[in-house]
Amino acid sequence: MTHSPAAPGEPSGARPGASRTSPSGSGTTGAGRTPLSATGAGRTSLSATGGTHTPLSGAGGSGALRRALATAMLADVDRLTDRAVDDIRAHSGTYASGAPVTREDLWEICRDNLLRALEDFGGLAATGGDFEWAARETGRRRAEQGVPLDTVLQAYRRGGRVLWQVMAEHLRVRAGRESDGRDIELDMAGGVWETIDRYSVAMADAYRIAQLELQSRQDTRRVALFEALLDGRADDPAVASAAAAALGVPPVDRYVVVVAAQDPAAPPHLAPALEAQGMWSYWRPRSGRYAGIVRLPRRDAPAGRTPGARPGGGTDPATRALLAALRERTGATAGVSPEFERLSQAGRALRLAEQTLRTLPAGSGEVASFDDRLAQVLLSGRTDIAERIVTVHLGPVLATGGERAALLTTLRAWLDHGCSASRAADQLYCHRNTVLNRIGRIAELTGRSSESGEARLGWALALRALPYAGLTTAPEPTAGERETEGT
Repeated sequence: MTHSPAAPGEPSGARPGASRTSPSGSGTTGAGRTPLSATGAGRTSLSATGGTHTPLSGAGGSGALRRALATAMLADVDRLTDRAVDDIRAHSGTYASGAPVTREDLWEICRDNLLRALEDFGGLAATGGDFEWAARETGRRRAEQGVPLDTVLQAYRRGGRVLWQVMAEHLRVRAGRESDGRDIELDMAGGVWETIDRYSVAMADAYRIAQLELQSRQDTRRVALFEALLDGRADDPAVASAAAAALGVPPVDRYVVVVAAQDPAAPPHLAPALEAQGMWSYWRPRSGRYAGIVRLPRRDAPAGRTPGARPGGGTDPATRALLAALRERTGATAGVSPEFERLSQAGRALRLAEQTLRTLPAGSGEVASFDDRLAQVLLSGRTDIAERIVTVHLGPVLATGGERAALLTTLRAWLDHGCSASRAADQLYCHRNTVLNRIGRIAELTGRSSESGEARLGWALALRALPYAGLTTAPEPTAGERETEGT
């Protein structure tokens, strides 16, 4: 018994231009329309309870009275429907609003529910299908319209209340109200509410099934549109707009794409870890990895600075928070694209994130942004150039054999600490003079001055090129090698 609000301006209680059917289901229709009660066979039923139903009118000796009441009320079912519709609209803002359920929709399906409930209650033959068809149709339709289940159930209760009120009025006008009238009313009330309860259950079951089917279709559509974004097909504004709507995010905001390796130690779903940090994300497995779009928190750009600008070239705080969450809460090895504004740019961002991931050791749990791995991204794509950089800038050092490990480790620490011998020595647990002697040895072997910015740049590039030049990074030096130079 569920149902709907009407066209604006329609007088309360007025019967809309809907089809009207006689209680037998064979009456006339309005304006060439077919009454709902006569079309049950053409609808798709969500359950198959019809045919196994036991009529309530067989209970005790009240069957004749139930049939008489049902027949009398069916003779004026249109007025009963008007009364039920008015009551539902008066007690529900959703139905009173007229959207998404129109008054005509409410009236038609409410009438069908009342018609079948009365036939069921009175033990009469069902018209146009099984007794509970209207309830199942109500549940399916309201789920598709997005009406909350509690609101639909409330409408059923309001309709049942009106049904009982009208039935009680019929009982009171029975000649003389027999001495056992109170017991008769109680018996009728029990029958009415048993009918309403059963129809409510049928409606709710159909509602939930329809809701699951809708969710499945929505999930399929969401995945397809997400794949369209990553495949670069969102240049079409219609695709980008549909994808944004399906994902529930704006088409323009702060986004990055993350590609994470499916490490056995990492959880398969990264969204909960990021959601805990206030970041929306959507993930799907893709080519043996997980690809996700992450929406970064908004930020206020200082006057005169564009939203994408980063003071001093440093990593944006939101990006740092994302990297930390991925590193500390997921254990995944992941590459993160640069930030972009439009969802339609996700395809290009995916490629950059994949390039970043390829520069990270497999299973390492390292997380890096594209901007922090620019040199590695360039070098990983051209192994011939990487090999040449290593040969030109560090070839003589690699040829030193047993001395090589100590020299490369010291050079890396020295460059990483701003060419400070003292800080490099603290990391290597040796004297600063040991660092200076080893850097001097590298300068001697390569024929370059350690004070030259160009030499330092070449050495730094060569160290980064080592993994892509067919050479492995040199192992840590032994304690004996660390002390081969003076202290």
